[in-house]
Amino acid sequence: MLDARAVHPKRSAIGHLRRHRPDVVVTDIRMPHVDGLGVTRRVRGLPTPPAVVVLTTFGLDEYVYAALESGAAGFLLEDTPPRELARAVEVVAAGDAILAPAITKRMLTAFTQGPGAQQPDALAQLAQLSQLTDREREVARVVATGAGNAEIARTLHMSESTVKVHISRVIAKPGSKTARR
Repeated sequence: MLDARAVHPKRSAIGHLRRHRPDVVVTDIRMPHVDGLGVTRRVRGLPTPPAVVVLTTFGLDEYVYAALESGAAGFLLEDTPPRELARAVEVVAAGDAILAPAITKRMLTAFTQGPGAQQPDALAQLAQLSQLTDREREVARVVATGAGNAEIARTLHMSESTVKVHISRVIAKPGSKTARR
């Protein structure tokens, strides 16, 4: 894993990537001397790109959408506990997507409100996804109530890891602005 925030501003993060070939890069939205979204786009443009996780204090929807549109596979807030950050790195290294729980809840709440609700364009597109399975819709509806993974698992009689898989699939559905590129 390469933390793009730790790369000296006079040195190229892309050069480090080419030399060290990490599976995952962690970056921020705003960094001194470099734009995290630009870094994400450049990283994802490499021939065999690593996954990118954005770790930031800025949880605004527009930053989430911009990061995901730039190719990030994950978006976490800086108050994420270290164990969860490590797990997120494993998740994106395995090819899945992950969002901070609060962000996931906002997106899924918007999804369950339906296409008629007043929403930003990216959420309206997410709400119109017809590719969700029945089980993914069930998970999305329970997430929208504010339930955590353990509660969702109990409610829907599945394991927490299965809940996380369904949430990742909802987020990564083709045609969604949140889908991984």
